[in-house]
Amino acid sequence: MKKIVWSLFLVASLACSASAWGLEKPVRHVFTIKNFKTESGVVLPEVQVVYGTYGTLNAAKDNAVLLPSHYMAKLNGYEWLMGPDKALDPAKLFLVTTELFGNGSSSSPSNTPEPFHGPRFPVMTIRDNVEAVHRLLEEDLHVTHLRAVIGFSMGAEQAFQWAVSYPSFADKIVATSGTAKCYGHGVIRLEGQVAAITEDPAFKGGDYVEEPLKGIQTSGLVWAGWIYSQEWWRREMWRQNSKPGTTFEDVLNRMRTDFFKGSDANNLILQMRTWEKHDVGATPGFGGDVEKALRSIKAPFLYMPSATDMYFPLEDARYEARFMSTVSLVPIPTLWGHPAGAAVDPEDAKFLNVTIGDFLAGKPVAAETVVHAK
Repeated sequence: MKKIVWSLFLVASLACSASAWGLEKPVRHVFTIKNFKTESGVVLPEVQVVYGTYGTLNAAKDNAVLLPSHYMAKLNGYEWLMGPDKALDPAKLFLVTTELFGNGSSSSPSNTPEPFHGPRFPVMTIRDNVEAVHRLLEEDLHVTHLRAVIGFSMGAEQAFQWAVSYPSFADKIVATSGTAKCYGHGVIRLEGQVAAITEDPAFKGGDYVEEPLKGIQTSGLVWAGWIYSQEWWRREMWRQNSKPGTTFEDVLNRMRTDFFKGSDANNLILQMRTWEKHDVGATPGFGGDVEKALRSIKAPFLYMPSATDMYFPLEDARYEARFMSTVSLVPIPTLWGHPAGAAVDPEDAKFLNVTIGDFLAGKPVAAETVVHAK
């Protein structure tokens, strides 16, 4: 397995290079929308969504799979799923990877002109992101139906939203390490990480001259404390991918200095706000009722929480599955915590690819028994 990359964990350590997987690099595209009305009511004169494509769209335009990005990730964040021996073969499928608003490439606080630059950029919800990508698919690619939507973490949040907002748009949905709503504990965690940045005097209310480095580093250290399971730390599993002689103090210092290295503070905060506001129950027509929204899902749904995730706990997934009539709940048996859903460990990678591949092929998967709520 490759060395752990501590800089921007969810971007670098989960997004291996195309060459590492024997893939062609993705083709990069930019989709522009004029006068984009956000869910908050703010109208942005122009937004851009960066996306990548692998493979070729067939003449019938029915071989597309959507892979929406996770926190601060770029368009190559799902290559662990791609290849002739993986769940998604670009020789047969047309794979579309999209980048969330706020990642620094798609429209973000850091790259949007005034009057919406920096802290004045509106909070974008998961639904805002899904609506923009829905337009991208139909207007830019002329794709009106998907084989599947597959998402990890904030990508899983988007997968849930696709299943609720557009119940017939995809044949199948896959969500790994992510839930249908960010519950209270998750909001508190995210607010603590936001506060670590905003309390740095250099932040200056978001109108900083230089990045609030101390705040960003503190936020990264807090963030890092939630990534892996407690047992992962107790067993010192970080040694598996570290150079000989690496100490715990080395690991700790790298997490502090490199976790969010090179990131813009307002961008980091924007995507945290997007994350914490995620709630499929707030979709129009459901009156804030997440259980009602989950009951509305029609597509076959493979739900793969990490058994040791502290961002999206397994019990939250089991709770949600009770209201999903089409769900196959398959926890990932792992000690790697949250990133298990993006295959940072070889065993997790094998489990994910086999299970997702079987699910997409219509084969049975070893799902937990779910007692559905009446």
